[in-house]
Amino acid sequence: MPTHEYAPGRLNGSGPVAIIDIGSNSVRLVVYERMSRTPMPLFNEKELAGLGRGIAATGRLNDQAVEASLAAIRRFMALCEQMHVKAVHVLATAAAREASNGPDFLAQVESITGADVALLSGPEEARLSAMGVLSGIHDPDGVAGDLGGGSLEVVDIRGREVGIGETFPLGGLRLEEVSEKTLKKAEKIAIDALANSSVLAKGEGRPFYAIGGTWRSLARLHMRQKGYPLHIMHEYAIPAEEALDFCRMVARRDAESLDSIEAVSKSRRLLLPYGAIVLEQVIRAMKPSMIILSALGVREGLLYDLLDKETQMADPLIEAAEELALLRSRSPGHVRELGPWTGQALAAIGIEETAEEVRLRTAACLMADIGWRAHPDYRGEQSLNLIAHGSFVGIDHPGRAYLALANYYRHEGLVDEHISSRIRELATTRLLERARALGAALRVAYLVSGAMAGVISRTRIEARGDQLTLVLPPDRAMLAGSRLQRRVAQLAKLGAMKPAIVVEEIV
Repeated sequence: MPTHEYAPGRLNGSGPVAIIDIGSNSVRLVVYERMSRTPMPLFNEKELAGLGRGIAATGRLNDQAVEASLAAIRRFMALCEQMHVKAVHVLATAAAREASNGPDFLAQVESITGADVALLSGPEEARLSAMGVLSGIHDPDGVAGDLGGGSLEVVDIRGREVGIGETFPLGGLRLEEVSEKTLKKAEKIAIDALANSSVLAKGEGRPFYAIGGTWRSLARLHMRQKGYPLHIMHEYAIPAEEALDFCRMVARRDAESLDSIEAVSKSRRLLLPYGAIVLEQVIRAMKPSMIILSALGVREGLLYDLLDKETQMADPLIEAAEELALLRSRSPGHVRELGPWTGQALAAIGIEETAEEVRLRTAACLMADIGWRAHPDYRGEQSLNLIAHGSFVGIDHPGRAYLALANYYRHEGLVDEHISSRIRELATTRLLERARALGAALRVAYLVSGAMAGVISRTRIEARGDQLTLVLPPDRAMLAGSRLQRRVAQLAKLGAMKPAIVVEEIV
């Protein structure tokens, strides 16, 4: 194997780590950049082998599916070698757990991978799914449900407390088989299975966190039909009543006749109505407030479970923003200084913030310089797109719109004509006001600091009566040019204040 070098745009840590996930419908390889609070996928590939197809009738893994799965795993291991993966974790779930020839299959997998296969029980699969939600959703409080090809796992989550999970034989492949492809029968099976769920009974009025490829496909179809402006699946939220109506429609119509069905891959369309049936019955049994999609599940839950407690407690959004600052900003130290400084600025013009809004502003400041390499005419647009479509978690879609808009305003000024109106629609009126104010504050800060650390922290911005005052230390008095005066005036205007720049010793 030739020597290799890592790109400067990589955070390598202890090196890449891989997970091979052997499910009832798919066998998947995901290689992550490193062990961290916000693991970034380097490579992701799946083979829809259908290991669980036919298992309800025969009790065995299909021979053809076994061969396809083993061939995929051999390929995956070759890719892991090429990517210099430091550790390979192998997970197996319902199909391998229940099939009479499952042990023989897993022995072959262990021979190929050289790793012990973690054969997850239903409750353990539910627990790791919940850990995936914990790793990617800030302060969750609801019920997580992971729908695979062979089973559905549900588990209660309250903050950092994970309850005892339940498992049901309602995976898409299994439901298709045991219902003999009769949707009415599939509906009856789902109703009966979920009727006595103690986990769902505790979820009324709380979110349901939906995990799994079939449910992601269902959400993608809903997203496309609505013309939703942000094609980010993680934390896509659908009100429960709307989700119920949508599931009923999908379950009762031929998939090929559905509007925008091209948004769903052909390999997923056959199981779409079964996923809709199960979600419909989950909603009826639980009566949740919202359906919230989680792109993170068992695989990410395993990585999260392997972290030490201190790392687990870190905020994934702030960690991801810190990483972006390190990789893309001119001075990571400078963007860290912006959080406290902009907090002063917003307070000075009378804008109050909740704890969550402070968290979002901190992340926005850390990302404030990621677009500097772009052409000046496009820095706002590129920053907006990088943030709106970034692969980070721990934030809902309105919060994501706030981060993107604040950094657009930071580059372009408080003008909206070049922004997609649909992105603005995702932010609440309150968040939009705060995004404009933060953008204006950042425009002042960058003229003072020149994007370098150690300057902005030596200044103050405060209210003195009806005057917004920027205080510069004597050795930085020369910074008070006309351009800076105009930007201070623009920020002051948001608070209906008069602008001023003074030079004083700062203690």
